[in-house]
Amino acid sequence: MAARGVNGFQRFLQSETGPKTIHFWAPVMKWALVFAGISDLNRPVESLSGTQQLALFATGAIWTRWCLIIKPKNYLLASVNFFLGTVASVQLTRLFVHNRSQGKSYAETFQALFSQGPPKAKIEVPAPATA
Repeated sequence: MAARGVNGFQRFLQSETGPKTIHFWAPVMKWALVFAGISDLNRPVESLSGTQQLALFATGAIWTRWCLIIKPKNYLLASVNFFLGTVASVQLTRLFVHNRSQGKSYAETFQALFSQGPPKAKIEVPAPATA
């Protein structure tokens, strides 16, 4: 039984999408985007960027499909892209509901979502001291 486990592990190490290839490490690193998106669920809606979330959603949707077409099929990359698109769609929904709750029309809501990012923070520079 132990020999069977070693063979399975050796196959994983030597596979086309194993840890000795970029096909393994790129998706592992991309999980940071998913975790960042999940942590953004705690941020105020006003600080989210609709264009950024739209880009993440499109990336997730397009690459999820592509990962299942290419050879070798990369299920790890497909899963991370699926969750990236899912988190971005949740954020887009939050933005949409927030704008609609402020009484904006559908046209104004979509314009607000995709025409600009979050409000820029104002940086105050202290006046120079006079002698």
